[in-house]
Amino acid sequence: MATQSIVVYCASSLGVNPVYNEVAVELGQKMAARNIRLIYGGGGFGLMGNVADAVLQSGGEVTGVIPNFLADLEVAHNTLTEIHFVETMHERKYRMVQLAKGVIALPGGYGTLDELFEILAWRQLKLYEGPIAIINTNGYYDLILQQLDRMVADGFLKAENRQLLLVAESVDEVLEMIATFWDDTL
Repeated sequence: MATQSIVVYCASSLGVNPVYNEVAVELGQKMAARNIRLIYGGGGFGLMGNVADAVLQSGGEVTGVIPNFLADLEVAHNTLTEIHFVETMHERKYRMVQLAKGVIALPGGYGTLDELFEILAWRQLKLYEGPIAIINTNGYYDLILQQLDRMVADGFLKAENRQLLLVAESVDEVLEMIATFWDDTL
């Protein structure tokens, strides 16, 4: 039985650069090796499906949370350890973080950014207490990080809230950051 759990936000597609998928698979393998349960959106495609498959193939546990309308479109992963069906995207996001003690974002599109920024807002408001990190593979998040710095410089984001987002360059680094956060808060 997994001792900790992490939500992973990422794309339901693979993107064009294979390095993103390589990092997704590595993350899944290393989460399983560390006995960390994956909590994710429940899809069977793209980076999200490949993270889940890597955890499962490495002997780990995976919990998916998927709205019924997406499951009905046959995008639900069908070999997970556990799956929760919900009615709305809002319910999905809430349930995912209820089940997890940390969040990692890999590359993705609107959905990934929506989830990432919503959980950062929740953390800022103290509605969520876990660590929130990105793996900045291939500089994917560089421009967003510049925007966050601009928000601080222009007085729209407090510097201490900017620090709520942990930035890692590798899977090992992100997992160490999260483990350190857990160690410091237990």
